[in-house]
Amino acid sequence: MTILILDVLLLVVGIGILYFGAEWLVRGAARLAGSLGVSPIVVGLTVVSFGTSAPELVVCSVAALQGNSDLAVGNVMGSNLANMGLILGLTAIVRPLEVAARVVWREVPLMILVTAAVYPLAADHRLGRGDGALLLLALAAYLIFVFQSVEDEAPEIVGEYREFLKESSASATRVSLLDVGLVMAGCGCLVLGGYAIVEAATGVAAYLGVSQVVIGLTVVAVGTSLPELATSVVAAMHNEADIAVGNVVGSNIFNLAGILGTASVLEPMRIADTVLVREIPSVLVMSALLFPMLRTGWRIQRWEGAVLLGGYLGLGIWLL
Repeated sequence: MTILILDVLLLVVGIGILYFGAEWLVRGAARLAGSLGVSPIVVGLTVVSFGTSAPELVVCSVAALQGNSDLAVGNVMGSNLANMGLILGLTAIVRPLEVAARVVWREVPLMILVTAAVYPLAADHRLGRGDGALLLLALAAYLIFVFQSVEDEAPEIVGEYREFLKESSASATRVSLLDVGLVMAGCGCLVLGGYAIVEAATGVAAYLGVSQVVIGLTVVAVGTSLPELATSVVAAMHNEADIAVGNVVGSNIFNLAGILGTASVLEPMRIADTVLVREIPSVLVMSALLFPMLRTGWRIQRWEGAVLLGGYLGLGIWLL
């Protein structure tokens, strides 16, 4: 029992370190990108979205390198489920989300496509280095899409992102050593927190006699999704739904293409039967559920947020 308590404490501390590391990384990187003249909407859709997924990247990479493939894959799938069901669900309940940005509309089908593409790559129960390279190429194509799409975005949407970044203290007119320091400190905290979480999660799973996929899908996934939750709720409270939804969708694409791609290039990963039968289909179902909600008036109502949250909880019970 003492060992379990120590592992749980280490898990909580690791999640806390990850959260602050992601916050510092996002703040510093966004300010640096702004000081270099990158468009606010590009910063919001890439730097912020990818930065809030940094905890998943570190945890999955560390887990893969240590041979804990189940934990790595479970974390990615669980984080995507949490992003759509828990985060968007709770955010829409707080304030209905009206999405006006054209680039976000276009991103949702891409998210579904990338999710579906993971299945045939993993169908042989393995994500090899070649599969990882293909996923990273998909991420590069997505980045090109974002840079091209923002050029025809409405000025008011660009202004919305600019205002959000300003309110988040994430804009700057010149490169600052403080921002460089924030990025470096954030990266350090992410590595430290990532190692702590992998060690603790492995210990908890062994003690409780459950699979690492289950631990990755639940506690670790929710913990590494805290930066997305904070960003989306703040955006919703400021009536900036485009940022809230764009952050979730961008993070999901990065989780699948960037994180699974990077982790499998570093170390080929074994894919369990349960991932093919339950986890990937669950993410597809949740993604498909989100699409018609956005298509009907480009708005996620409170009751639809409740449906997303209920779907997340229902899928979570089924997966467990």
